[in-house]
Amino acid sequence: MKKVLIICGTGVATSTVVAAKVRDHLAAQGIEADVSQGKVMDLMGPAPEVDLIVATTEVPATLGVPVVRALPLLTGIGEDAALAEIVSALS
Repeated sequence: MKKVLIICGTGVATSTVVAAKVRDHLAAQGIEADVSQGKVMDLMGPAPEVDLIVATTEVPATLGVPVVRALPLLTGIGEDAALAEIVSALS
């Protein structure tokens, strides 16, 4: 099972919206994934043990984990491309 971490500034508001969209889309694509939420400060320690980070905010570039920008999932502009990028990163 893949692990996806949704990151926003506080780990509450925008990550909740994005997590729901990511969960729904991955399920529709038949991809089993554990989708969890967190705040950007959670990334200041050791790199998280996840396959992908989907972030609504800037994250450190030194994580060694692929990162997909989540802004399109909030605005709807470019949403399909962002979802496709998430699926591709997990394939």
